[in-house]
Amino acid sequence: MAKTEAKTTDKDAAPKKRGRKWIVLAVLGVAVLGAGGGGAWWWLGRDAGTAEAAKPASARPPVFMNLEPFTVNLAEEDGEHYLQMSVIYQVADEKTVDTLKAYLPVIRNRILLLLSSKKPSDLASAQGKAKLVEELTVAVRESVPGTTPERGVVQAYLGAFVIQ
Repeated sequence: MAKTEAKTTDKDAAPKKRGRKWIVLAVLGVAVLGAGGGGAWWWLGRDAGTAEAAKPASARPPVFMNLEPFTVNLAEEDGEHYLQMSVIYQVADEKTVDTLKAYLPVIRNRILLLLSSKKPSDLASAQGKAKLVEELTVAVRESVPGTTPERGVVQAYLGAFVIQ
């Protein structure tokens, strides 16, 4: 009978060791998953904080200033042609709009001189229009005194464009 009791105690001891092993593995698995989840939360939370910090600057809507339409005679080239167009300027802020309004006679004069020096063939192609947009941007920037080359003017856009 002593042998049977010894076998019984050996069988009882084996499941306890196996049970402890599963508990240890389960605790280690939970720790690894928790560390991975915490690391992911920290990493993604850090990126979200950066995106939120950058968002308010880009969330501000752009500011535009429309000028009255221009009608000018183009430089002669196989007959008389005229250009009717409107230009819209994107500016940095409302303060720049006020500054441009103060210099509007100078700005309109520069734009009229620029437009009347163009030939219809200069403006017919997409490249010609793109070059005109750049020249319009520079003309306004040079019309406004200031220390920065942009002077608050971001870009010029064509609102309407007709050559006849």
